[in-house]
Amino acid sequence: MTRWLTEAVPRGRVAAFRTLVYLFVAADLVVFTPWVRDRVDVPGNLYQPLFIGRVLPLPTPTSAWVSVIFWALLSLALLAATGRAHRLLGWTVFALYFEWMIIAMSYGKVDHDRFALLVALAVLPTAGRARHGDQTRTEAGGWALRVTQISVICTYFLAAWAKFRFGGLDWATGSVLAKAIIRRGTDLADLIAQVPHLLLVAQFGILAFELLSPVVFVLPERWRLATVAFFYSFHLVTIATITISFAPHLVAMTSFLPLEKVRPVVALRRLLARRSARSDLAPEPPAGARTPADTRDGDDTPAPDPAPS
Repeated sequence: MTRWLTEAVPRGRVAAFRTLVYLFVAADLVVFTPWVRDRVDVPGNLYQPLFIGRVLPLPTPTSAWVSVIFWALLSLALLAATGRAHRLLGWTVFALYFEWMIIAMSYGKVDHDRFALLVALAVLPTAGRARHGDQTRTEAGGWALRVTQISVICTYFLAAWAKFRFGGLDWATGSVLAKAIIRRGTDLADLIAQVPHLLLVAQFGILAFELLSPVVFVLPERWRLATVAFFYSFHLVTIATITISFAPHLVAMTSFLPLEKVRPVVALRRLLARRSARSDLAPEPPAGARTPADTRDGDDTPAPDPAPS
């Protein structure tokens, strides 16, 4: 079990995952959850902190407090994406983002798609130093990725358990997806809803998919990657039909992927080098050859020399 939990992975994979996670945190503040800054405008008695917020305890958020968290988290997440000071910046980003999420989820709605991302932020500071493209293997980085993978699968499996806990089999045989389509469905969802019994089949399929998700850990690598691709396709369909985004979860799920093979900086350098080489190899016009600037209005007659001053 210990060997499985600490299975070594290339340091380049850890570095790529670290950069992706911290860049998403910065993007999350300005794209997905900027509304958190507006929550402080409501009366303070509407703030009902989560259990962890009551245990710590954390203060009732004010405009100044939320602004400090926003700007500090935005700048530190961008710095952490470089991989420098991975422990200091990593722990700080985790603490700030954790508080950001407590504020966001303490007004009546808790999103379960952020669980795996929070786990990733908690374990990345322990992954050690890592550079992009480094093929040296690390057990510490392997443990960080494995724990993130487990949290991703727990998100699916525990979602199925919650469905049985609160809805029982009625969740699968009821009108859950139909209500979601009525409330926030797209044109594609309207077309799907017209197929008889398809929504019921889809609800049973979702339960089966979530309950069987732990099987991904016992599959060979090729089939494991294919299964992860199916996970992504499931969320793509979800976005396309009922406009529910699991963006934080999708970022955490990249812990299953060989990210060390994706090196955008290297690809950009190669592209620039090719363009530079092409420009250097471009033939120069022979001496005395006329250029477009030497003709006027499409006339082949050379332009007269300017009069001497």
